Amino acid sequence: MQQEQIDRLRDVPVGPKELFIAGRSVGSARGERLDVVSPIDGRTFTSIADGSTDDIDHAVKAARRIYEQGSWSRAAPSHRKMILLRLAELIESNALNLAVLGVRDNGTEINMAYKAEPLSAAGTFRFYAEAVDKVYGEIAPTGPNVLGLIHREPLGVIGVIVPWNFPMMIGAWKIAPALAAGNSVVVKPPELASLTLLRLAELASEAGLPDGVLNVVTGRGTTAGEALAMHGDVDAIAFTGSGAVGRRLLEYSARSNLKRVYLELGGKSPNIVFADAPDLKRAAKVSVNGIFRNSGQVCVAGSRLLVQSAIYDRFMGDMLSITAMLRVGDPLQLTSDIGAIVNQAQLQRNLAAVALAEREGARRLTGGEQILRDSGGTFMSPAIFADVRSDMALSREEVFGPVLAVTRFDTEEEAVALANSTSYGLSSAVWTGNLSTAHRMVRAINAGVVHVNTYGGADITVPLGGFKQSGFGRDKSLHALDEYCDLKTAWIEL
Repeated sequence: MQQEQIDRLRDVPVGPKELFIAGRSVGSARGERLDVVSPIDGRTFTSIADGSTDDIDHAVKAARRIYEQGSWSRAAPSHRKMILLRLAELIESNALNLAVLGVRDNGTEINMAYKAEPLSAAGTFRFYAEAVDKVYGEIAPTGPNVLGLIHREPLGVIGVIVPWNFPMMIGAWKIAPALAAGNSVVVKPPELASLTLLRLAELASEAGLPDGVLNVVTGRGTTAGEALAMHGDVDAIAFTGSGAVGRRLLEYSARSNLKRVYLELGGKSPNIVFADAPDLKRAAKVSVNGIFRNSGQVCVAGSRLLVQSAIYDRFMGDMLSITAMLRVGDPLQLTSDIGAIVNQAQLQRNLAAVALAEREGARRLTGGEQILRDSGGTFMSPAIFADVRSDMALSREEVFGPVLAVTRFDTEEEAVALANSTSYGLSSAVWTGNLSTAHRMVRAINAGVVHVNTYGGADITVPLGGFKQSGFGRDKSLHALDEYCDLKTAWIEL
C-alpha cells in the first residue's frame, strides 16, 4: 500500500447506490435517499437509498424463497466452502479499493482500515469457509436399544445490523458464520457507513453465491432497522451497537415472532497497569493505541486506565509524551495516526463529554478540542483526564471518542473493585509480571475478554462478547456458528 495508490482512489466518483436484493441493485420503494457526507472534508460525495418497511419485506421474502429452495441451505458443506473461499479471494484482490471507500465514508485512518476492514473480513470468510465441512453432529451416549442423533441445521433468515466504525469487519463476523451454516442473510448497514457492505454483496454474487442468499437494505435504523427486527419471517437478529438500540431489539422480538437476538453492545473497558508490569514503556504505548486508534470509536477501547500509585507519575509521563506525538489528520494520508470523528453529531457528543468531565471535577491533562476546522472535516485532539472517580460520568458512560479516564489505585482488591464498577463488561486488560496476579485478575474481572500484557490483537480463533450490559452475543471463533444453527434430536428405537 503506497500513498500514490491511495491518492488515485480518494477522488474516484462514487455513483448513487441502491439496495442489493436477490442478486441485483434495485431502487427503494419510496425512492427516498440519504446523502453520504465524508468526515474528511464535510462534502457530500454520493447518496444511498433510504430503505423502508416495503424494501425490508422484499429482501426478507427473497431470502426466505432461496432458503426454501435449498440451493444454499441444503448445499453440500464443501460447495459452500468453495464459494466462501472465492469470496475471500475477491475481497483481498479489492482490498485497497474497499479500504479507501470505507475511509471516505467513516474517517478511519487508512493504516488501520486496510487491515481491520477488508483484510480482516477476508480472513473471517476464509476461517468459516474452512470450518464448515469440519463441524460434526453428535451421537448421544444412549442405551443399546436406542440411537440418539443430534443434527445441526441452519435457522433460516438472519437479520444483521452493524455499526459504522468497522462495518466490514463486524459485518463479516456475523455474515460469514451465518452463510457458512446455510442461512440466508439480510443486512441493514449503518446509514453513516454503508458503501463497503453494498460492495461486499456484489462481490458475493460474483463469487457465485445464489441470488437472494445475501441482501443489503440501506436506510435509517428507525425505519429499515426496526422493520427488519419486527419482521415475522426473520429467525434471528445479530446486532452490534448501543445498549439503547439493543433494548429496543429485544422489545421488537417480543412484539413479533420471538426471534433470537444476539447483542454485542458497548463497553467502558478497564486497562489495569500494575507496578510490576514487565515493560512500562511498551504498556504506555499499547495503552495509547488501545484508546485512541480510530479516534476512540472502538467498542473494546481501553477507555478507563487504572494505574498503580507506585508508578503513576512515571507512567502518566510516558502516556502524555506518546500522545503528544500522535498525528491527527487526513485519514487517507499514511502519515496520519488518527483520522476523523464519523460526523458532526458524534463530535459534539464527544465535546459534551469533555465539558461534563470538567464540571464533575476531573482534571484535563491534554486534548479534548475540535481541531483542523479549516479542512471542513470532523477532527478532535486525543483527551486524557486524571483524577477520575468511579461516580463520574466519564468513568461510567461510553463516550465512543478519543477520551481517556485515568484513575490511580493501590491494591489488587481496589483495582478489581474499580474494574467492575460499571454496568459494562466487554473487554479489559491487565499488565503484570506476576503470573499468579494475572490469573487472579482474569478470574476476578467481569468482562468477556481479559488481555494480559497487551491490549487488542485477539484474532478470529477466540470469541468476542460481553458480560452484564455489554450484551450476550458472541462473534468470532467456532462458537459463533452456534448462534446460526438449530439443534435437532433424532431418537431412534432399534
